[in-house]
Amino acid sequence: MKHGKIGTALRAGAMVAALLAGTAVWAETPLPGGTLHLSAPFGAALKSLDPHMTWRSQDMAVSKAFHRSLYTWDTETNAPALDLASSVEVGPDGLTYTYKLYDTVYFHNGRKMTADDIIWSFTRIMDPQKGFPGSSLIQTIEGADDYAAGKADHISGLRKIDDQTLQIKMKNFTDPGMLFFDGVTSILPKEEVEKPGFITHPVGLGPYVFVEHIAGSRVVGKKFDKYFKPGKPYADRVEFTISGDDSALDMAFRAGELDATVISGSAYALYKQDPQLSKGLVEVAELFTAHMGMNLADPPFDDEKVRQAINYAIDRDLIIQKLLKDKAFKATGWLPRTSIAFDAARTPYPYDVEKAKALMAASKYPDGAEIEVWARDGTNGIGVVQAITPYLKAIGLTVKPKVVEAGMLSDAMSAGSAQAWIYSAGTGPDPIAALRCFDSRTTRAGCNYGGFSDPAFDAMLDKAAGELDAQKRIELTKQADGYIFDKAPVWFHNNNKAVVATQPWVHGIGGNVTEAAILEVDSIWLDADAPGRK
Repeated sequence: MKHGKIGTALRAGAMVAALLAGTAVWAETPLPGGTLHLSAPFGAALKSLDPHMTWRSQDMAVSKAFHRSLYTWDTETNAPALDLASSVEVGPDGLTYTYKLYDTVYFHNGRKMTADDIIWSFTRIMDPQKGFPGSSLIQTIEGADDYAAGKADHISGLRKIDDQTLQIKMKNFTDPGMLFFDGVTSILPKEEVEKPGFITHPVGLGPYVFVEHIAGSRVVGKKFDKYFKPGKPYADRVEFTISGDDSALDMAFRAGELDATVISGSAYALYKQDPQLSKGLVEVAELFTAHMGMNLADPPFDDEKVRQAINYAIDRDLIIQKLLKDKAFKATGWLPRTSIAFDAARTPYPYDVEKAKALMAASKYPDGAEIEVWARDGTNGIGVVQAITPYLKAIGLTVKPKVVEAGMLSDAMSAGSAQAWIYSAGTGPDPIAALRCFDSRTTRAGCNYGGFSDPAFDAMLDKAAGELDAQKRIELTKQADGYIFDKAPVWFHNNNKAVVATQPWVHGIGGNVTEAAILEVDSIWLDADAPGRK
């Protein structure tokens, strides 16, 4: 069957979610030309210009201009869409996908892309010596594990039929579109990657050809005349401002120096009140879940009643309203509201202090305990720790905060050396992959940071992954998410509401629920009077 028919019954719900994500639909005729001025937020520098090396949001925002993956994320349907192929046929086994690749796709060096390039790129990503983050995605292909373990010299699930026909066999009933759309699975030209200068002068399939990178300042690209999408990109150039300074990005946007940028919670509150700035806000319910993780091997978190008590004890509505300035949605499970397996009927934990106290009294720790909570500096880190402290004190849990930088926090979570932590985890778009973070077979380093282990849950997830029918698979996944919600291995806080501020002269920006900062740059265009045309 055609890929376009997979999950047809889900499209209506996806469209609702797309509207929730703030997707904009433009009726005007795109006007070519000009220079786009966008931001690469969240940090003062890029980690790498090699897209396979980094899963950082700001790096992927930049790589979208220079690279393409087999799929892309369609913000209008809130679903993956084919990018480098015109069609895909799913075999009777529900595991084998045969792609008909476009024969008009060229790398920036002028060479046409073939099936060999996809096979080579996926194999490179899976190389155990590289440690590339996208290996967890490629691992879902049959034979990828054997290749990584040195048991095979190729990935058996990748097969070239001819230059423009590729076959991928998955290990489980997973839509590959949910996995192979990020920059970490970009298709690259082997001959360019193996040159010493690739890391500083990337070559890809994207709408723009790399021009320059001034570290800590900007990245520039110019229009690729052989880009495979007719008429695109609309703009002649793109310039990304690299910055993790929210105030600086806000000032640049207000001065008209940026066409679009992600804004912080404090800026969001001010923009909403401004009669002009409020018109250009694109609000995105991202596929991330903010939470307090707990090391389940450490008392008192080894007791399910304590974990449930924490979820009842905290007034999340008030924290979201006052601290986060409504730039979040209350979590009702691990899977966020824009996930295809989100259970809209599930009731969240209510704020119920008496219920929380009763659970503590019935737990192994009726006299309470002291807990150390690690967090990064800032509102979404230590600010949240400070907000929950009095609530937990009321049920006998004394919070000892510990402020650490992002790398130290990540290392401690992976090593199991932190007792509790405030964190935001990617929870999509593949819901089964997101729930694998509670699979006992997933290591702490692999994202099961709390060390949750429950054979009943593992079996539920395996049953969902083994279900051929897409709708039944989603229902089974909802049940698995509900089980985790009841077991409370984390404090379920919120799903991030990312907000992209756009200028009145820029068009074609939709809400990307997988990461709002990643814009489909080939679809963005500028009015005749935009600053980028002067």
